[in-house]
Amino acid sequence: MITLDNAGKKFSREWIFRALSYEFKTGNPVSITGPNGSGKSTLVKAIAGTIPLNEGSVSYTRNGEPVPEEKWYQLSGISTPYLELIEEFTLSESIDFHARFRPFVDGLSRNEFISRLGLEKHSHKYLRDFSSGMKQKLKLGFAFFTQNEVLILDEPTANIDQKGYEWYMEEVQKLVPERVVIISSNEPREYTFCTEQLSVSDFKR
Repeated sequence: MITLDNAGKKFSREWIFRALSYEFKTGNPVSITGPNGSGKSTLVKAIAGTIPLNEGSVSYTRNGEPVPEEKWYQLSGISTPYLELIEEFTLSESIDFHARFRPFVDGLSRNEFISRLGLEKHSHKYLRDFSSGMKQKLKLGFAFFTQNEVLILDEPTANIDQKGYEWYMEEVQKLVPERVVIISSNEPREYTFCTEQLSVSDFKR
């Protein structure tokens, strides 16, 4: 479970959100919504622990025990537009590099991982030569198929075609029962399966 307690974040003198208390739980997927520029990505970054709050707190709890902040990343799978890939790597090299730090689910091999993404023809292609949709699919693959308990996705289907969108919907819904799932988006079709909705605009002060 991830808990926000009276959380607030501001830039300069402007509060992006304030007095936000919420609990994100396994099996209850939540969509974070709001228009462009409303602060969705800022909230996601705060939940992930990549930026500090100005007031309040974020906490992770696992099996009833608090998780130290320095270990949050071990529990999280994250895909965001601002998450960079190492474009000097080939697809195979990128997967091998990732696996050195975070194991895949079900002991997936490199070839099995590539197959799940449908990128078998591109295993030796450099990421700099990937289309934006292929890069997005790889980011999602790392988030989906790495062993984790929290799934944080910001604009998950940006640059992905219809076939990629259908792949996303199929894979993400498999994970809902066993993970804390948080989708930041202003595209309703990306979060049709979410049972709860959190609008950042409701916490402007």
